[in-house]
Amino acid sequence: MSFGRHRLVVRPREGHDLRVERMDLRLTPAHDTMWIRDVYGNSIALVDWLEPATTLSIVNDVIVERFTPFPRRDLHDPWRVAFPPKYDALEHAISDVYRVPSFVEDTPAIEVWLRNVFVPDPVDAEGTVLALCVHISQTVRYQRRSEWGVQSPARTLSLGTGSCRDMATLMMDAARHLGVAARFASGYFHCAASIAGQGSTHAWTEVYLPTLGWRGFDPTVGDAVSLRHVVTGVSAHPRGVMPVSGAFVGARADYRSLGVTVWTDELSVAGGGGT
Repeated sequence: MSFGRHRLVVRPREGHDLRVERMDLRLTPAHDTMWIRDVYGNSIALVDWLEPATTLSIVNDVIVERFTPFPRRDLHDPWRVAFPPKYDALEHAISDVYRVPSFVEDTPAIEVWLRNVFVPDPVDAEGTVLALCVHISQTVRYQRRSEWGVQSPARTLSLGTGSCRDMATLMMDAARHLGVAARFASGYFHCAASIAGQGSTHAWTEVYLPTLGWRGFDPTVGDAVSLRHVVTGVSAHPRGVMPVSGAFVGARADYRSLGVTVWTDELSVAGGGGT
């Protein structure tokens, strides 16, 4: 069978808290690769396959250096932001995009759920978002799914189960209903499963707060993101940062299986400062 163009969101986003030391992206069969940067600032690989094959293989070997998050949070009070957050007028053109629900048809279900289970803290926007993250973690049971795409927030609430992508989508839209700018984040998570070579790609939510900027929250874990989270892409909608997307040309019987494995390890860094 032959393969159509594939879009890969697998390169970690670099910044003050992360640097890519080395990246070796190994793809088979023969291919041409073009790197672009999308509207969200993600590094995207567009891959055109040059020959038919029975198997498509994508192996991404990356070494990153992580640094203590900035700004430091030794003192909480100076960073406290009231809820709901009031965004600078100069930022409205951007922040408003991230306050529009991804699943507008689920608005009634989300609003009823929030009204029945959630009480915001009027003097602490970050604490309110963290409480939302913890509540989702405690009330939605994680369930790994192999089906394409994400569940709608209403379906996740109805089932009481969902994958990390489903839980991140629920939190993103719930935050938006509360007036908080939020986006979907995709990447890798350094944990017991990935250390054992049995991990998978991961997803969580980032919210934008005045002064504090973009902050990550992982409803699967029930906590703020840490140095264990490595983001590869962010988007206003979950579809924008699927790790691998593309098509193949062939009979239905040609499709046999799809497997994803994430393996992580910690390397010592000479000179200190990173992890």
